Amino acid sequence: MDLISQVTALGGVCERATLVRLRSRAEVDQALRAGVLERDARGRYALPSTRPSLRTANRVAGVLSHRSAAHYWGWAQKAPPPLPEVTFPRTRRVDRSLRKILVPHWSDLPADDVEGAVTSQVRTLVDCMRNLPWDEAVAIVNSAIRADDFTQAEVQQVAEQTKGRGRRRICEVAAAVTGQCANPFEAVLYAQALLIPGLNVRPQFAVPVPDTTQTLHPDLADPGRGIVIEAESFAWHGKTAQLTRDCRRYNTLTLLFWYVIRFSWWHVMFDPAYVQKVLVEAVGLLSRHATLPEHANVA
Repeated sequence: MDLISQVTALGGVCERATLVRLRSRAEVDQALRAGVLERDARGRYALPSTRPSLRTANRVAGVLSHRSAAHYWGWAQKAPPPLPEVTFPRTRRVDRSLRKILVPHWSDLPADDVEGAVTSQVRTLVDCMRNLPWDEAVAIVNSAIRADDFTQAEVQQVAEQTKGRGRRRICEVAAAVTGQCANPFEAVLYAQALLIPGLNVRPQFAVPVPDTTQTLHPDLADPGRGIVIEAESFAWHGKTAQLTRDCRRYNTLTLLFWYVIRFSWWHVMFDPAYVQKVLVEAVGLLSRHATLPEHANVA
């Protein structure tokens, strides 16, 4: 294994002492002179191709974590973190100037919770479920399942084995997420819908169309209330054929007595109060109507 492969295996960043032990002092110094390695801080090096957020963590002797670690592991989320999130030991004081380039967290991370200069997948999952807003946590865990990094059962096992602060919240997120939401947009809407009393939504619920072989899969549906909730993307409706297909889909759902509610990306990402207000009113409206359609009896 050559030096570049060695540093890559270490996560793209490394301490000088570690690399000298694995290679040699002369080889490390030659790599620095040739620009194969770059110095981030005293005794801390990185490959030029290493992600900027990871190099920020390396420069300050911290560990990339939370949203930034989720991004590193390839998990989609509500929005990318504006600054790298970095975890430091509890005894570490962080200068005010650093807060302009990173978001600090504090925890004494066990060695098993760190891979290179980033929190492990399991630790990242736990940090996100414990500390992030509800809808952000749900979106990240949903993506981790869809990426096949975890199964739903494994996420629940991680939650059950977690002890200490935030365990109840972690278990609630793990119990809610199925990995069936197609993207962060739908996952955030799903998370918001879960907060509505009397609403029991299911992602990608199967709705057979009578007298056809067709089955529709709305983004979210509550068969007990007869409510379908759709996450409407402008990009998806940008072409005539797609818009026409969706109009047909909405008409079919309406004729099957589903109460269809539509939210734009802007509503979901920037106006969750509006989303929750509409859903609360929809539940109240349908609760006042005693006659429910046939699909209300679906278990």
